[in-house]
Amino acid sequence: MPQVTVEICVEGLASALAAGAGGADRVELCEHLAVGGVTPSAGAIAVACQSLKIPVHVLIRPKAGDFVVSDLEFQAMRHDVATARSLGAAGVVLGILNPDGTVDEARTAVLITEARPMTVTFHRAFDQVPDPVQALESLITLGVDRVLTSGQAESARAGRVRLGELHSRAAGRIIVLAGGKIQDDDFPALTAMGLHELHVGSAACESGKTEVQAVRRIMHAAALCSRS
Repeated sequence: MPQVTVEICVEGLASALAAGAGGADRVELCEHLAVGGVTPSAGAIAVACQSLKIPVHVLIRPKAGDFVVSDLEFQAMRHDVATARSLGAAGVVLGILNPDGTVDEARTAVLITEARPMTVTFHRAFDQVPDPVQALESLITLGVDRVLTSGQAESARAGRVRLGELHSRAAGRIIVLAGGKIQDDDFPALTAMGLHELHVGSAACESGKTEVQAVRRIMHAAALCSRS
């Protein structure tokens, strides 16, 4: 069994630092998670990257709501990618769809090129595509490093069968990052499907904030799965 990697989704700088103190493998830095998350400030990105010894992945999302973006919103995303790269982020997390729900390949390709050498994760916009297999192949062709998905279900637990199918289909060409209401007791079932990267959000929180002890509990559960 490969080492299980846990990414903690955090809102703001204090939560990012708490995730690091709790032993997280990686953080996804966001703001306003109540609306699904938007891009954090340049200041938060800079301080997180300077303070943490683990990779910081930055959400690049200019608005709440759907994942279809205007030309101006796309330009804002390009600037935010450049900002994240210049401030030391290890990766960016993004997703753009066409009005018909398919992956916007042309604009995604531009963002990938401009993001390098950072890694690129395509976020849960993937869970809205009409054909997940076709979308997965599109992301592989584009060179996306990982895709965050619940298997198009309400939660990763409910979508674990499709997650396993996507992981098998990917065959090492892209990482399937399982996410969606994951609790630490979900880890054994998800890792049994071959998944080895897990995205955790609310399970690491107390009263809406990421807490060190909760992260430590999660990382302990991940370590047990890695040894099994």
